[in-house]
Amino acid sequence: MQKPVFTPEELNAYIAEVYPEIIDQLPQYNVRTIEAGRVVVESKTDHRHIRAGGTVSGPTLFAIADMGGYCCALSVLGREALTVTTNLNINFMRKAEPGLLVADSRILKMGKRLMVFDCTITKDGKTDIIAHATGTYAIPPK
Repeated sequence: MQKPVFTPEELNAYIAEVYPEIIDQLPQYNVRTIEAGRVVVESKTDHRHIRAGGTVSGPTLFAIADMGGYCCALSVLGREALTVTTNLNINFMRKAEPGLLVADSRILKMGKRLMVFDCTITKDGKTDIIAHATGTYAIPPK
């Protein structure tokens, strides 16, 4: 796997630059770790992300998994804001309590036109998987 082209701080700054609406409208994302083929993104969830029954909503978990995949792609491609999701499948496995959620994403295959990844979402410090996702990103032609 290729060496990452961003540090976590650089990738956080790039995402804030190209998607400033993330700062105000979506859960607060923070790239915690970048390694070759792997990115860990954390997201603070609160009352805005809760559905009936006191659990973090499915769309919020989906967004966290999608951000993990996007960051995986960018960690290898660099400044390619037009890299887009073409598929994302998610399995919800446990109730997600509000708080700090962690999306641990890794690249399964990096091709010329597509990147395939998987992502596990856990509550910070826990090993029980809340959700598992697999997805594909389209890579824009050079």
